[in-house]
Amino acid sequence: MKLDILVLAAHPDDAELGAGGTIAKHTAAGKKVGIIDFTRGELGTRGTPESRKQEAAASAKIMGIAVRENLGLKDGFFQSDKQSQLSVIQSIRKYRPDIVLANAVYDRHIDHGKGASLAYDACFLSGLAKIETQDESGAQQTPWRPTAVYHYIQSLFIEPHFIVDVSDHWEIKMNAIKAFKSQFFDAASNEPETYISKPGFLKMIEARGIEFGHAIGTTYGEGFTVRRYPGVRNLFDLI
Repeated sequence: MKLDILVLAAHPDDAELGAGGTIAKHTAAGKKVGIIDFTRGELGTRGTPESRKQEAAASAKIMGIAVRENLGLKDGFFQSDKQSQLSVIQSIRKYRPDIVLANAVYDRHIDHGKGASLAYDACFLSGLAKIETQDESGAQQTPWRPTAVYHYIQSLFIEPHFIVDVSDHWEIKMNAIKAFKSQFFDAASNEPETYISKPGFLKMIEARGIEFGHAIGTTYGEGFTVRRYPGVRNLFDLI
């Protein structure tokens, strides 16, 4: 299956928090979108890898994505090293996305910046013919390099290079986030309180969406950064 957009995320729920509206907007437009989660979030204070797997599947259904996989890298300890890069390269070559969305270039959680570097490095290396990888059947994979890599914005504020209007898909984004019931505010939960389980965290996500939306004259927006200048074919693409 060829994907139009592949979202690479350090943890289950990163994609939803940073780009859930953009994902939903493009699946609604008929684009094929997939998510590759790097880790199972096994170091998280709340929930378990098993519960987060179920929550990730529920969230994927809400957003209408075509595929969601987990690479099983070590939460907290993965690096942009050869082994991890080859694992991500296999996924890129398997799905041949035109666009990759990746973690924030830096953030409160150390895995987010590492995830950004791993995704960016793997996207480049995936285009090199002399790096050989095999698919699940053992067949040789063809090199593939995405046209563009964009980084979504997570907990810490980063000034975006562009903003996507997600006003019509904000409710879907929030429902996809709330599918991760173990992670976010639940008055009935007996699990320890964490940074993201406080009621104010989702209010921050809402406020961020409003702020980005206000910047482009819409109700809600999601911001992205780039390492390589994006180009447009004509000025009207910016309207």
